[in-house]
Amino acid sequence: MDGASTRNNARRDFYERIDGLSMAPLWESLHQLVPPSPAPKYVPVAWDYDKVRPFLMESGSLITAKEAVRRVLILENPALRGTACTTPTLYAGLQLILPGEVAPSHRHTQSALRFIVEGEGAYTAVDGERTIMHEGDFVITPTWTWHDHGNDSSRPMVWLDGLDIPLVALFNAGFAENGETDEQPITTPPGTSDAKFASGLLPVDWKPTRQTSPIFNYPYARTREALHGLKKAGPPDACHGYKLRYVNPANGGSPMATMGTFMQLLPQGFETAPYRSTDGTVFSVVEGEGESRVGDQVFRWKKRDHFVVPSWARVVHKADSEAVLFSFSDRPVQERLDLWREDRSGR
Repeated sequence: MDGASTRNNARRDFYERIDGLSMAPLWESLHQLVPPSPAPKYVPVAWDYDKVRPFLMESGSLITAKEAVRRVLILENPALRGTACTTPTLYAGLQLILPGEVAPSHRHTQSALRFIVEGEGAYTAVDGERTIMHEGDFVITPTWTWHDHGNDSSRPMVWLDGLDIPLVALFNAGFAENGETDEQPITTPPGTSDAKFASGLLPVDWKPTRQTSPIFNYPYARTREALHGLKKAGPPDACHGYKLRYVNPANGGSPMATMGTFMQLLPQGFETAPYRSTDGTVFSVVEGEGESRVGDQVFRWKKRDHFVVPSWARVVHKADSEAVLFSFSDRPVQERLDLWREDRSGR
């Protein structure tokens, strides 16, 4: 037996003996644990809304919103099947609520966002205040707040759910409670949060008690106006077009501590420069048509389609017509931990 074989056998014997003490040699896995650059174990993926919608509507005939608690079809990453994950840190799904239905009140430590994809006139109630939702609105249900949804309109309502479920599971910090009634008591007139906190001013003696935004509905009409104003103010950013981030007016940070949310406008014919960042991102198409090249894959998209750009995957967006994209990611967490990084070099 040569020296290399003797050494390998000795190492194998050593590994087997330390395994009994629940130990393992770092040197056998160091390059996987500390890679030279991010190596995500999930993949780019897209969902065509025209193909998804019939299944959403069919689910409405199979189970009620009350039975399901939340009637949602998960947008599960094909590389993470069985985990209910869209990225390793984010959950996304499409929720349906039919006319006359109520999705019953509950609360949980997971933070949630709702981005309205189809319909208008349904409501979300958060801690005693209701807001009416319209397409393109961005609505939050912060951690440990009572919330329920109802549809008083004559049409189905569909929205994108985004939650930090995988992050909360990582910390083993998940708690949930069901409400005593399907609809929580309404204790605050509609529009109160907006009146107090959405004008660029704050009540003089108000002090925030949590990291989440005191606004829970960011209307699309206001967001679209801001994008239009940004477009008039100057040329587009090479990598993003015209891109804005939603903010908590109390501290200038993201509306929720664990998820960042963004809206960007791409002018007709505009193609972004190649870009990548460490936050895996879920996109929802609000307006227009175009395509996104993610690594070596190309996704054609139109209004109401969805797609995922993994961490450190190079992406180029191209708009056939003027387009608007909503997106959310775990960027705030990465920034707080000094982990977030971007690459605008185009390499």
